[in-house]
Amino acid sequence: MIRAWTRWLLTHGLPRTYLRFSAYRGDPLGQIAVGDDRLLGSSPYIEQIRRRGRIPRMSGVHVTADYELCRLILRDRRFGVVSPDHPALPKPIRWMLAKTDLGLPNLGEPPSMLVTDPPDHTRFRRVVGQAFGPKAIAMLEERIGEVADELVERLKSNPRPNLISDFAAQLPVTVIAEILGLPADMHSTLLKWGDSGAPLLERGLPWATYRHAIEDLVEVRQYFDRYLDGLTAEPRDDVLSMLVTSEDLTRREQMSNAALLLDAGFLTTVNMLGNGIVLLTNHPNQLELFAADPGLWWNAVEEILRYDGPVRMTGRVANCDVDIADQHIASGSLVLLSLAGANHDPTVFPEPELFDVTRANAAEHLGFGSGIHGCLGFRLARSEGAIGLRALFEKYPDLSLDGPPIPHPLRNLHAYRSMPATLGAR
Repeated sequence: MIRAWTRWLLTHGLPRTYLRFSAYRGDPLGQIAVGDDRLLGSSPYIEQIRRRGRIPRMSGVHVTADYELCRLILRDRRFGVVSPDHPALPKPIRWMLAKTDLGLPNLGEPPSMLVTDPPDHTRFRRVVGQAFGPKAIAMLEERIGEVADELVERLKSNPRPNLISDFAAQLPVTVIAEILGLPADMHSTLLKWGDSGAPLLERGLPWATYRHAIEDLVEVRQYFDRYLDGLTAEPRDDVLSMLVTSEDLTRREQMSNAALLLDAGFLTTVNMLGNGIVLLTNHPNQLELFAADPGLWWNAVEEILRYDGPVRMTGRVANCDVDIADQHIASGSLVLLSLAGANHDPTVFPEPELFDVTRANAAEHLGFGSGIHGCLGFRLARSEGAIGLRALFEKYPDLSLDGPPIPHPLRNLHAYRSMPATLGAR
């Protein structure tokens, strides 16, 4: 546990202290990171950042809420992902992080493809990319519809269902478990692991939150050790078998990316569905539009992701000196990208605070990121969102929430933990 505490101190404890100090001084970036702000695109702190320039420097880093700059940096190979082994980190810190490596399948640490750059990232993504391609997802849409219909029908048996635990979580975890070949009796355990592991994608976690996540990751490692051993002996026709039969990946790389595919396959979709339910129940005038044009559900998902996407901010490190938007960014400098701010950039999205499921350019949002690190499962998430939300609201057009939903305590991954509702069926 001493190694875990040391690693927490370097990756979360010290950044948390620094950000709290920045917030105390009134720095908008510090307020976003640890204050009361929920990182909404309309945040007054985001607007303060905009007023300071397209990519100002504050709290020791560059930060931007400019859509074009966010999109450019996400696609620019001169910038790399932020990871504990990045050469930009001081050598003593990299040495200490290497010494305290816990060997766990942490989504926010290498060899997760989320935090690796080419050539490793290319190698990992090539193994599983086809399973999430357009043809593969199109073939899954019928099954997604069956699962969604089963879930909305099951809601009738509960007079006051929780739309997160009873619907928004169940749809994506069922689908990704089937894609990966994981047994149905593991769904509740997978959701538990996802809930505890999601905070590891953030920075500045309290020690108790980090320790709980690490303890659950030990269970994840033990489970996948056994499961991947079984697939090595008897591979099947599923994505995890692709990982274990690939000669390009070590066992740790297989395990880390198996855990990533699992968590990324349902975490953000749960949040997207929850955010979408809140937006649509709060905008009944928008719900009326679907009766005349059910095809709008697909564009509605894009607008949900633009207006209230589940991932609010990401970061990149300059791999070399870069001059951009009249700013010099030195090699090794951290650049924070406010995706929420970019998705509310009025120069790209007119009247950005208007929730409009007919918005012509809603699909231009950066809710799935962009470039080589764009979300691998974006097609799956879109299908689950459009099919799932349509099934829910067509079955229960008078659905209403029983009071404000309870938000998840996460800072960067905007989500709801609980959403009690009253159903109204046709």
